[in-house]
Amino acid sequence: MKDHSTRSLAYEDSVHLYGRLWTGAALLLMVLTPVAICCYYNVWPPLSAVLRSLLGVAPMYWTVGIIEVFTFAPMLGTGGSYLGFVTGNLTNLKVPCALNAMEAAGVKAGTEEGEAISTIAIASSSIVTTAVIALGVLGLGFLRPVLESPVLKPAFSQILPALFGALGVVFISKNPKLAAAPLALMVALFLLAPGLSSSVGVLVPVGALVAIGVARILYRKGLLGEGNQP
Repeated sequence: MKDHSTRSLAYEDSVHLYGRLWTGAALLLMVLTPVAICCYYNVWPPLSAVLRSLLGVAPMYWTVGIIEVFTFAPMLGTGGSYLGFVTGNLTNLKVPCALNAMEAAGVKAGTEEGEAISTIAIASSSIVTTAVIALGVLGLGFLRPVLESPVLKPAFSQILPALFGALGVVFISKNPKLAAAPLALMVALFLLAPGLSSSVGVLVPVGALVAIGVARILYRKGLLGEGNQP
């Protein structure tokens, strides 16, 4: 048991080390890309224009970025979180892939098995996504008329609801009592204020907090888990 714990801690330390290195390298590349373009063409935007542009979008991205770390990291595990945040597209792709893979493998998030499955799923998703994008870029001229056709347009606008709808059925069916409150809250919010659909990323932790609060109440009343109060 002691050897297992030592190996587990060593693995966690190595994941944090390489995860921070790759995250830092990715951030550096993101910043250097526009800098390299400006250097090559010798065209630099005025600092005031950059600050005005950032003022409109940066607070939203910072807020969503912080929220996603606290919301998704417990689901994805250490390795999956680093890999997912470096490659991006978590809400649309990485999180559904990781949750579906753990569900198919019969493991839970937060366990060593869940950590391994989540990391493999996100890595596989990143490789497949890169390959599909590369093929799409190469064949864009042939595929563009098909992708932009009026027949397929409604389907592409429903990809995200279809992904999370399928996952929702699985997890809601596991514990409908726990899922009822956040589901009802979100349905009511979006029906009363449809404009909130553009802020869905910010509402994710709201639903999570509601679910945690309801779970606590149900647990104390003996209606959840083992039925014993803490």
